[in-house]
This record gives sequence, C-alpha cells and structure tokens, in this order.
Amino acid sequence: MRIQGPALRLTVFVGESDRWNHRPLYTEIVHRAHRAGLAGASVVRGCEGFGASSRIHTSRILSLSEDLPMVIVIVDAERKIRAFLPQLDELVEEGLVIIDPVEVIRYTGRGAEGEA
Repeated sequence: MRIQGPALRLTVFVGESDRWNHRPLYTEIVHRAHRAGLAGASVVRGCEGFGASSRIHTSRILSLSEDLPMVIVIVDAERKIRAFLPQLDELVEEGLVIIDPVEVIRYTGRGAEGEA
C-alpha cells in the first residue's frame, strides 16, 4: 500500500479508563480501523491533560494518574477516513474527534507478497 499527497489525519482523544464491552476504547478503535483497511493507527498515552470535566489528569501524582489521555491518530485517504466516521459515532460517547488535512510525503507498506 502506498499513500502520497493529500490525506486526512483523524485524531481521537479519549480517556484511558473509557471502555467498550469491557475492553479499552482505544483498543476497539484501533482494531476497527484495522478491519476497515485503514493505512495505520497509533495510540499515544498522554502524561498530563484535561478535558470537558476540567479535571487535571497527570502521571506525576499517583492520586491523579487515573484516566490519563489517550490519543489515537490515523492518516489515510479522505474517502477512507470519512467512511470510518460512523464507527466513531457508535464508539465515542465522551471525547474529541478532530479531522484535519495533511500532506503525506511518503508511506510505503508491505506488498501482498511481503515486499518492503
């Protein structure tokens, strides 16, 4: 798979303790993105942040280290990102979803025969 040129970056902010059927929400989003054939997804665990509740979550203080921010980033062609949005509507009850245009300089995945 090869992507170059204009694309969309889908960024989803959720909490570490958010769940979907007893499983971390970020894990469910990544697995659904994989099943949907998106180019890739990365999850980044935040060390500090706050959201709609205005409560600070930080890894520096043990009592506040619950529910740290989790950020899922997916970049792919616009049509594929937009086709994935209904799944996020189903999954994300509380969180932030951002879509912004990006330009992909180079992405090369493995071919069907495992070529680099």
